Amino acid sequence: MLILAINLGSTSSKYAVYRDTEPVFVETIRHPKEELAVFPDIISQKEYRRDAVMRGVAEHGVELKSLDAVVARGGLTRPLPGGTFVIDRAMLEALNDPKAAKHASSLSGIIAYDIAEGLGVPVFTVDPVVTDELEPLARVSGYEGIERVSIFHALNQKAVARAAAAKLGKPYDQLNLIVAHMGGGISVGAHRGGRVIDVNNCLDGDGPFSPERAGGLPVVAVLDLCFSGKYTRKELYDMFVKKGGFYSYLGVNDGRKAEEMADAGDEKANLVLDAMAYQVSKEIGACAAVLSGRVDAVVLTGGLAYSKRLTQAISQRVSFVADVMLFPGENEMLALVEGALRALRGEEEAKKF
Repeated sequence: MLILAINLGSTSSKYAVYRDTEPVFVETIRHPKEELAVFPDIISQKEYRRDAVMRGVAEHGVELKSLDAVVARGGLTRPLPGGTFVIDRAMLEALNDPKAAKHASSLSGIIAYDIAEGLGVPVFTVDPVVTDELEPLARVSGYEGIERVSIFHALNQKAVARAAAAKLGKPYDQLNLIVAHMGGGISVGAHRGGRVIDVNNCLDGDGPFSPERAGGLPVVAVLDLCFSGKYTRKELYDMFVKKGGFYSYLGVNDGRKAEEMADAGDEKANLVLDAMAYQVSKEIGACAAVLSGRVDAVVLTGGLAYSKRLTQAISQRVSFVADVMLFPGENEMLALVEGALRALRGEEEAKKF
């Protein structure tokens, strides 16, 4: 089966065509900031982004009419269970909601629906970022009226959990795993029986700090900043979500550059790198407690998992929990295609929104 996968970022458009699980091509368009600047918001980029993807597919010699399905990364709709979903009109309306439409992942689904509708083929999303399988205990925050929510790297976490299960020779739904996705944001999930029963919300400021995000911060110190009169809400949001972590300490948001600084003798860079490994390890330890210490494997994934320094530092702290498995990078395009294939082959029933 020939499947088009779409995964949009704030300034990039990733798209690929797979024949079953073999890539025909995988491409990334880097959109110039000056071209994006003419659009008031990300949702208004629909035609611009869609046309760029369609041109790219044609340039690779693939006829759109030959596609069997389209699949896209899931957007910020209401909370959903994990799995493969049909993008229908109800989901399309949710993706177009002003709150959801602020994120590029929502535009992925909108464009995928548009292309698939014109071709008359199925369109899916797989393990969206709003995948929510939290147990009631995990939702309690500590203050009435504020509930912990599940927003995390569900697509990659679930994909590498299945890959780890295959290596262990057992079904994913019969294992207890802790998966740490380490990239621009860091999410650590407790997977029990195929469900992510607890995970930090790395989008909204929870868990370990990362190259760009501040992670969990002392509440009173944050309140002091909020009422200092020095910053607007947007400025504070950008500080904590886009300019936190490595960037706030070292002025770089690239883990490789931070390691170069540390290797050159920068003591602050050494401290910050060690602190990030320390915080990820603490989060893994917390997930081990959630799973009552019965853990089949700890899985490290994401772009930062290419770092031997980071993975070794974490492994030294958490190997007592379970064996540590490495799946560096994030093959989200293949994960999307595999989810679509499971639905098309009848191996998994595609859910309705």
